[in-house]
Amino acid sequence: MPQLSPIRVAFLLFPQVTQLDLTGPAQVLSRLGNATLDLVTKTAEPVPADAGFALVPTATFDTAPRPDILCIPGGFGTQDAMEDEATLAWVRQVADGAEWITSVCTGALVLGAAGLLDGYRATTHWASHHLLAAFGAIPVKERVVFDRNRVTGGGVTAGIDFALALTAAIRGEEHAKFVQLSLEYDPAPPFDAGSPERADPELLARYQAMAAKRAGDRDARTLAVAERLRNRAGVP
Repeated sequence: MPQLSPIRVAFLLFPQVTQLDLTGPAQVLSRLGNATLDLVTKTAEPVPADAGFALVPTATFDTAPRPDILCIPGGFGTQDAMEDEATLAWVRQVADGAEWITSVCTGALVLGAAGLLDGYRATTHWASHHLLAAFGAIPVKERVVFDRNRVTGGGVTAGIDFALALTAAIRGEEHAKFVQLSLEYDPAPPFDAGSPERADPELLARYQAMAAKRAGDRDARTLAVAERLRNRAGVP
């Protein structure tokens, strides 16, 4: 069997990240073969995830090696990440040399805030899909979207599908199928309520009310970030 070329993956880590957005793809991409994964944040301190436990970074913005794959996970913490210039500067810097620039869930909005989705087809969690266009992205309602070297996954669990699709693009379909088998990724959910199109209307309304309450002024803040980006680029 030929030696696989080395590949390095960097995941952005920030407070209130949705851990499955990160750990799902990380588990898959760790099986690319000859792969090294980094969890990168501002400092070496543990970072609280939204599930109530902390994740430990492996590198900081100053020490992280240049990756071949940049992946931005999502979560409610993306709002602060979009408004943090040090975070956006690192994302732009790393993206400049990365072969693949990717995201899961609302991580796409961080890519957008960094100016990396303008003119690209992209997806994100269904509840945030309406915000993509503000960053010049072309919203697509699919679970995984490829556009040149940009790859975006939908909400949370779509990160596993995203990582398998990316594995196939890099190592070939047979390798990706081998990884799928090794993980016994054979989903058979007990309920058919995983999308707004199939969920009961009352259940959907309940989630939307909860999300709106938790999000607060998220939409206004996100649109303000998009406006600052346009002003910076001199776009009316």
